[in-house]
Amino acid sequence: MMKVVALAGGVGGARMVDGLARCLPPENLSVIVNIGDDFDHLGLRICPDLDTVCYSLAGIANPDTGWGRADETWNALESVVQLGGPDWFRVGDRDLGTHLERTRRLRDGWSLSQICRGFCERWGIRVAVMPATDDIVPTLVYTQDGAMPFQEYFVRLQCEPKVTGFEFENVERARPAPGVLAVLKYADLVVICPSNPWVSIDPILAIPGVRVALAGRLILTVSPLIGGKAVKGPAAKMYAEMGIEPSALSVAQHYSSLLSGFVMDQVDAKLVNAIRSEGMDVLVTDTLMKTQQDRQRLAGEILYFADSLRNQQSRNIPLADRV
Repeated sequence: MMKVVALAGGVGGARMVDGLARCLPPENLSVIVNIGDDFDHLGLRICPDLDTVCYSLAGIANPDTGWGRADETWNALESVVQLGGPDWFRVGDRDLGTHLERTRRLRDGWSLSQICRGFCERWGIRVAVMPATDDIVPTLVYTQDGAMPFQEYFVRLQCEPKVTGFEFENVERARPAPGVLAVLKYADLVVICPSNPWVSIDPILAIPGVRVALAGRLILTVSPLIGGKAVKGPAAKMYAEMGIEPSALSVAQHYSSLLSGFVMDQVDAKLVNAIRSEGMDVLVTDTLMKTQQDRQRLAGEILYFADSLRNQQSRNIPLADRV
């Protein structure tokens, strides 16, 4: 059974991780999660991608939105608004408990990875979930209206400003969280989830040491774009605004120096030869994850694809050079 590491962020990443967790023993899956979206709001430390991944693995995510908690209520937010506070970032009552306890532990000296590990134990999550770093590395979005924190762009302004670029503040001084480099070192397969390449995966790859640790690994990604459109979020809009045609091919080129294989939707089958010319094998399938069954099916197909690539690589290695 392969040791698999998933790089994840956003709803697409969380759904892919949930699918992988349904196909693998928990000790064979580790998840490295984007923290570029993290920010302080109402005096609380909020980690949207970590929470979305964990809620999905714990089976308590909102099935309609993909983010937040199931069976949520909004009494605290209504009180905040009544008192004149901001309501642009919606925090439900159940979700509020997560942020309150995280903030308390941070103030008591816990690291983010320690907190994540503790929360996972409480939620019954046996898969190893870890933030990409314990350091604060916020994503800054450059737009035609100036630079702004990611959540200002993404939630408050609903992705309306035209994007011109991104910066991951303080990333050059960040260190991978404990466990990140170790799981990458021993990974048989790294799956880059169908997350936004610019703001969900690039913040992970930008952390010093991560790209070096990926060298020599079998790496696959699942395109977050289907027919040139994002299933959720502004990935396609970002590509277009930076002068790049949004397509599965563009995603493959974004990661081309890393990838062994590429997984894309059957809608984009006409791009197979162009993507293969980038030096990677291609799996064409139905990548839209509407149900838990879809997630598990897609994850199973990815693992089968990866195993076939491993066998192919093994056959291409001279017998004397095999370990």
